[in-house]
Amino acid sequence: MQRQHIGVLIGGVLLLVVAMGISRFAFTPILPFMRIDEGLSFEKSGYLASSNYIGYFVGALGAGFIYRNKKNFLLLTVLLNVLSILIMGLTHSFLLWVLLRFVAGATSGFIFVLTSSIIMDYLASHFQTRFSGFLFSGIGIGIAISGLLVPFIEGIYDWEGTWLGLGVLSALFAISTLVLWKNISIKDGVKVEKTNDTKILQGFMPWLIIAYGLEGLGYIITGTFLVDIIYNIESLRSFASFSWVIAGIAAAPAAPIWMMLISKYSTVKVLSIAYILQVIGILLPVFTQTAWSVLLSAFLFGFTFVGIVSLSTAYARELFPKQSGVVVSALTTAYALGQIIGPILASSVESYFNSFKAPLSFAGSIVTVALAVLLVGKWYSDRKELSKAIEASHHAR
Repeated sequence: MQRQHIGVLIGGVLLLVVAMGISRFAFTPILPFMRIDEGLSFEKSGYLASSNYIGYFVGALGAGFIYRNKKNFLLLTVLLNVLSILIMGLTHSFLLWVLLRFVAGATSGFIFVLTSSIIMDYLASHFQTRFSGFLFSGIGIGIAISGLLVPFIEGIYDWEGTWLGLGVLSALFAISTLVLWKNISIKDGVKVEKTNDTKILQGFMPWLIIAYGLEGLGYIITGTFLVDIIYNIESLRSFASFSWVIAGIAAAPAAPIWMMLISKYSTVKVLSIAYILQVIGILLPVFTQTAWSVLLSAFLFGFTFVGIVSLSTAYARELFPKQSGVVVSALTTAYALGQIIGPILASSVESYFNSFKAPLSFAGSIVTVALAVLLVGKWYSDRKELSKAIEASHHAR
């Protein structure tokens, strides 16, 4: 792989570190400290999480309509994203937090879709598609960085200093991307003429979108409250922040590993394994609350959710190679919609049963339904394709 291609890919990885690992997910390990220092209730924490996910939904949806000046638009959203991280540490207003988490979410949605689209198209145009999985390692690297740095910075500068420190780090990563991308030209997206072949809501794609949306709903309950749940189990409190580091370490190499598997097995088969492992990870703390079970749960969470993201987006682009922006946007929008609903339902289930086991059981069952949708959808769309092929061969005679 040429040096320029590596530079472009690293630039994309750094943007996902900022937008996903830090801007979106640093909230998870910082939340317990904010809850103690600011007296935040579980319900208010849920509102902050949901505000971020509503923003992500808006950004992911909007990104599907960006065809021109993708690079400049992307860099502008990165600037806003970094500012939203920094300002979190400068205010104690709950309403302003809600607004900032929305801005962080919206810009993250734009950054994820546009970066994925730009990098996947760039690599495809240089016959380097096999390296696309490495892009998504940025999510895991960002989670690992936030998991490692949050307790360290918080111990010295409190939660406010943690947001400021992560904001400065994000700015450095964004500037690095600017340097790495200085000489590359990114082609504007092309509006594809609508024909039967370019309609994305056909064949297996709608099933993939529904399964991915349910995955967003199920996984985010663990993603939002995992550290907080462990922190509230007295005997496991010391493992709370470490669990997030484990999730990040597992997520960092996940995408390339999962993408390697699809060179040997079908994507749906590999996706199914990822879904099954995720369900096991979500449900582990329900049945056993030991250090090993919660850390294995965190490991499986990180390893599978990044795998499902990378496999689903790569498969969607494979189905519609000329519409990478639109299909990644459609998938991410469904995912984001699930993420909006997830924390609200989790909070309701938790307060009704007064147990952290209830939202985790609910999350596990939702991801199981997502797996069922994926498998039924594949069987149904394959059957439909086969009957079409048989019909066509009859007509040809």
